[in-house]
Amino acid sequence: MKKHFLILLLCISGIHSFAQSTGKTSGSPVAGSPVVGNPVAGSPVVGNPVFPGWYADPEGIIFNKTYWIYPTYSAPYEKQVFFDAFSSKDLVTWKKHEAILDTSSVKWAKKAMWAPSIIEKEGKYYFFFGANDIQSDNETGGIGVAVADKPEGPFKDLLGKPLIDKFHNKAQPIDQFVFKDKDGQYYLFYGGWKHCNVAKLNNDFTGFIPFEDGSIFREITPESYVEGPFMFIRNGKYYFMWSEGGWTGPNYSVAYAIADSPFGPFKRVDKILQQDPKVATGAGHHSVINIPGKDQWYIVYHRRPLTETDGNHRETCIDEMTFDEKGFINPVKITTKGVKKQRIN
Repeated sequence: MKKHFLILLLCISGIHSFAQSTGKTSGSPVAGSPVVGNPVAGSPVVGNPVFPGWYADPEGIIFNKTYWIYPTYSAPYEKQVFFDAFSSKDLVTWKKHEAILDTSSVKWAKKAMWAPSIIEKEGKYYFFFGANDIQSDNETGGIGVAVADKPEGPFKDLLGKPLIDKFHNKAQPIDQFVFKDKDGQYYLFYGGWKHCNVAKLNNDFTGFIPFEDGSIFREITPESYVEGPFMFIRNGKYYFMWSEGGWTGPNYSVAYAIADSPFGPFKRVDKILQQDPKVATGAGHHSVINIPGKDQWYIVYHRRPLTETDGNHRETCIDEMTFDEKGFINPVKITTKGVKKQRIN
């Protein structure tokens, strides 16, 4: 009996390791199947990572009382030719939705499909993404936008070309985040190579509206910014967040600023998400989920297990995010237990 049990544990461990290395094998859940946390052979299921497979740059959002996470498939650039999504009713049990968008639907995208951001507008779901990791204005690629009738897609390329395909203010066109302001105006924050821009989206997300001075792309780069911008509003204040450090290194992290406007000025407050040598390294490129009607917040981010040295071996996690009495974000404690079940009423 003990021998059979040992064999079973070894089989489970092998399947899990294979699934982690690919994200799309028989060890991973099939489309629409439920997955709970990340099982480790011989131990109880734990909360973080929240689903199996190598996934990074997660955007967490709520649609129709359902939590969604839209991550980057973390693999060599040439294999990053699709996006998967995950949905949950309780933050714990997740369903995988495979290939909601891939290069067969985006003819100009060839590789390095990165860091999606999504928003609902008038019953349509707009999915912004980076592709091709362009290094100059002479290459094809940049930031695109796709559209679907449902959060799980399938998504179709809206423009047939990138929305942004050039370097403006030295910002590489990657890591886009779409933001709806209090007055209903939509903005696109984006930028790699240590520069961040904001642009005012037009009504159908096919282009941009100039600012009062005639410019399209306004630079708002705060101190120590590298990539991965994100913004939310709490108590009337704009919290602007970003990633610092190198994405393959242990010191990848998240810092933030607070302002009275979506344009800043953004004075860096502090770092609030970073590695814990006892838990994981490279904790960064995040998003934030707020439970509607409550001052209850979660940070969704990726990190690298202590056992991994491959830069692409990143997994998606969720932990609580809290504030002090002055409105500053408390340092986030990264955990293996993750968060408790939380349904949306």
